[in-house]
Amino acid sequence: MNIDIFDNFYKGKRVLVTGHTGFKGSWLSIWLHELGAEVVGVGLEPYSEKDNFVLSGIGKKIKADIRADIRDGEKMKEIFSQYQPEIVFHLAAQPLVRLSYEIPVETYQTNVMGTISIMEAIRATDSVKVGVMITTDKCYDNKEQMRGYKEDDPFGGYDPYSSSKGACEIAIQSWRRSFFNPEDYGRKHHVSLASVRAGNVIGGGDWAKDRIIPDCIRALEAGRPIEIRSPKAVRPWEHVLEPLSGYMLLAQKMWEHPTEYCEGWNFGPESESISTVWEVATEIVNNFGKGELVDTSDPNALHEANLLMLDITKAKTRLGWKPTLDMKQTMALVADWYKKYQTTDVYNLAVEEINQFVNV
Repeated sequence: MNIDIFDNFYKGKRVLVTGHTGFKGSWLSIWLHELGAEVVGVGLEPYSEKDNFVLSGIGKKIKADIRADIRDGEKMKEIFSQYQPEIVFHLAAQPLVRLSYEIPVETYQTNVMGTISIMEAIRATDSVKVGVMITTDKCYDNKEQMRGYKEDDPFGGYDPYSSSKGACEIAIQSWRRSFFNPEDYGRKHHVSLASVRAGNVIGGGDWAKDRIIPDCIRALEAGRPIEIRSPKAVRPWEHVLEPLSGYMLLAQKMWEHPTEYCEGWNFGPESESISTVWEVATEIVNNFGKGELVDTSDPNALHEANLLMLDITKAKTRLGWKPTLDMKQTMALVADWYKKYQTTDVYNLAVEEINQFVNV
């Protein structure tokens, strides 16, 4: 089976991934490494010893595994200068809504100024041709509406995390207009810059606090009931490989047609896969064949959005990208990692799951 759905595009390419020690970044690094890319990772220490990054050992396989803070703009420029990346995937972030209430300033510093540091490093490095800046579906000003958000809907955000990502999008838009304007491509610069917004991404090797899948697994492993704090909240759930396949396809298109794809893009599930938190937790219990759900919703809890959906028409029509897995397939693949990670080679497990994904 062939996991290269990009026609050998990434083989030999110099690719820098920020946040490679994180959940999505580790999966992206594994996939890129398997495709023959020269991967340079820049990130903080992984969250836990059970993370996909740690157990897979991907840090020992890639070209460079660097610990650095994206807020350090001069350090970022040094790293870019040393490794001369051609493609940049910027995933590093403070990604948690509830934590952002506790550390709002750090959330803004990391998500907004950190992104600006990376864009400035891109600006200072002639080798970079493509920059894919990862934000979130929560960058939109959420009206709790029944239709999915489109790429040209207004940015905003109630909590510090969501609003920081809305601010991030405005900064990316500004840098694209000011320094990487497609009208000036080939004369003043050689960079194609896009932003991408994914839904609630789930998959193996995520142990972050206040996320439904890690919360479920921790409870199952400890023999405790699974506490669900927002059972009716609706989210665009998708397996981690779904948006990553979109990011990688977009980067390829940007490389080949630099002025046609440098804009914002949504990567989410089909509408029939948009589910409540309770439904997702129920699927985990079904896949493990054990577990009990308990509703612990609190009317006085910190604000989190109840309804959030993405419109993915643009990615489907202009990129030719579409989701691969339905909800049942997604949850089976998620559960597969957590069932096997303690007794198998996690790098091979990840590659096996990528194989399953691209050959569905």
